[in-house]
Amino acid sequence: MKLYLCGHGFRYETENLCRVFFQNEEIEVSNDASGFGSGGISVLTKTEGNTLFVWARAGGREQTREKAVPADIDDNESERELLCLLFSALSGLTGYVPPWGILTGVRPSKLMGALINELSYDAAKRYFTEKLLVSAEKTNLTADVALREEKTIKTSQKNSFSLYVAVPFCPSRCSYCSFVSHSITGNKARSLVSPYVELLTKELSEIGRIARELSLKLESVYFGGGTPTVLSAGQLGVVCEAVEKSFDLSSCREYTVEAGRPDTITKEKLKTLKESGVSRISINPQTMNAEVLNKIGRKHSPRDTLDAFSLARGAGFTNINMDLIAGLYGDTTESFAESLDIIRSLMPESITVHTLALKRASSLVARENAEAPDGSAVAVMLKAVQEKLPESGYQPYYMYRQSRSAGNFENVGWCLEGFECIYNVFMMEECHTVLAAGAGAVTKLRSPNSGYIERIFNFKYPYEYISRFDELIERKNRIKAFYAT
Repeated sequence: MKLYLCGHGFRYETENLCRVFFQNEEIEVSNDASGFGSGGISVLTKTEGNTLFVWARAGGREQTREKAVPADIDDNESERELLCLLFSALSGLTGYVPPWGILTGVRPSKLMGALINELSYDAAKRYFTEKLLVSAEKTNLTADVALREEKTIKTSQKNSFSLYVAVPFCPSRCSYCSFVSHSITGNKARSLVSPYVELLTKELSEIGRIARELSLKLESVYFGGGTPTVLSAGQLGVVCEAVEKSFDLSSCREYTVEAGRPDTITKEKLKTLKESGVSRISINPQTMNAEVLNKIGRKHSPRDTLDAFSLARGAGFTNINMDLIAGLYGDTTESFAESLDIIRSLMPESITVHTLALKRASSLVARENAEAPDGSAVAVMLKAVQEKLPESGYQPYYMYRQSRSAGNFENVGWCLEGFECIYNVFMMEECHTVLAAGAGAVTKLRSPNSGYIERIFNFKYPYEYISRFDELIERKNRIKAFYAT
């Protein structure tokens, strides 16, 4: 596909919007329109004086749009108007009307919350439907999430922060995964685990020292990955002990560990986590269909998920999240609905429903050259979620979106009343600083006064984290410098 930009610099959003309609196309961007219409899919966007133009051609079909705008229009509004024309032209060309309209951002609920505060609840919803062309269904979902998030956001104070701990190892790598995660089935990756844990505890100690010097108040802790419970019970205990020694947990309201893969969960590990003060865990089946599990490279069975959940309840965990993914290869609308019914029958405190996103780093794309799954089937799956989960008492409490997701849909966390994951809200809505430890972890510093955000990146891969650890620790000085300004 070729995208031509003439007379404007709105490349980022126009390219993203084209990708919504043509997910499996590589997009070539040019400012020279001389080749427009020479073959394949061609889209030309143009601003000339006070007029906006869009031409779109594909398969012998053509759609054109044109609109005059006020002379004093600013760039943001001009971009929005051009995107609306592009949306209309591409919808006419393809017959597909994306439910998220021209909105391609990661955090729709953050935008909705800001509009509610600036305008009003009803006016914010009108802006979504009329100005951003978002469907009524997605607008209502976003507004519901924004209102629930606001309750959590208000609990964050100026000196609040959360802690993220990365454990980038898994028992095996899922075919759709694009995270920095090493399968420990290989000797090379397995040999990294022990030195990684040792250095992780040192990084936690350094972060804790800085947090104390800055008088920061810890609100939540989140272990992610990878799969943190790929560590042994002893290694989990070492990392948890480092957290306890390095941070004042008296103000911590939530302590989450992604147990993730059911085949990594044991009674001993659960006992260690419980005794370490962990209050919330995730057990993530992704699907309860054995054939689909096999296709995506998961080595556990649906029975393993049920057994792991039972073990967690027996260990005293009363706040459990479970993940499902809509759009997995080999899954059908019927089998997804069956998975959903099984999970909600367990009544975990929260259920997070993701839409499959095909990233270049996943083996599905890199090795198998897979294309995005059928968006219409994913729509049916998500409709079942929005109908069935409220019937069981679940309400949407946070959301985010990813590029290249099937059908351009969203990821939504659903919970029973009072079981919102506050870390998810704090992180996604960027309410306060998140200090992060481990390979691939990103510290996100938020100014308590201006809201300005600055990021500090750890080295991406475990071997690099280990070999350049001293350099990584030096970067932590930027935390103090940030709060000094």
